[in-house]
Amino acid sequence: MFYRNMPTIQAMTFDLDDTLYDNWPVIRHLDAEITQWIHERHPVTATKPAQWWAQVKQQVLEADPMLAHDVSTWRLQQITQGLVALGYEPELALTSAQAAMEQVHYLRNLVTIPDDTHRVLAQLAQHIPLVAITNGNVDAEKIGLSQYFTAVFRAGPDGRAKPYGDLFEKAASILPCSRHSILHVGDHPVTDVLGAKQHGFQACWFNDRFDNAKDCRRLTVLPDMEIHTLAPLLDLVNRV
Repeated sequence: MFYRNMPTIQAMTFDLDDTLYDNWPVIRHLDAEITQWIHERHPVTATKPAQWWAQVKQQVLEADPMLAHDVSTWRLQQITQGLVALGYEPELALTSAQAAMEQVHYLRNLVTIPDDTHRVLAQLAQHIPLVAITNGNVDAEKIGLSQYFTAVFRAGPDGRAKPYGDLFEKAASILPCSRHSILHVGDHPVTDVLGAKQHGFQACWFNDRFDNAKDCRRLTVLPDMEIHTLAPLLDLVNRV
């Protein structure tokens, strides 16, 4: 569905989580498994309920608001400060948290990529350059998507999270066209649609939940187009 007339698309940027694959099952599994992993190795952590750990997460964010732009460092600080509060010496708390984060990153990348995602990205990459920009901490190479992208930019290591402009700017700087000819594809009405439009990109709302644009309160800026599967993106390059 098109909401505006669009220019010829000469490049695309993609969100990763919940756009190219279903990320919610991955996170649910991660949270359950890492909680058990930490409880087994550090039994004192089981003496505090999930609400307590959520409060620690909020406290470390209040102490350093920039952690909101780096989910891995945020979780590392949450675990570290939680262990300190439970009586660990700071150095032991940090090394224990770092070991936990190794397990987090392993679990984080247990992603199943739909065949259609591989098919569409492979065909798109034959016509135009593609760049991934994500607020998450998934490893595009480990989940089997990096081969389609010229670059992958992640919030934290590469700047502030969308809808801030850092990742959009990095993508625009390496793509061989004006940002008006770049289509950003993502599921989130704010970080993806609003972010893209604020920074001069065309915006494609990946709406696989079939939300009604009129009823979606978070959708404050109308995208240029809306899709429910990735396949319609191929029409944009096949007509070039």
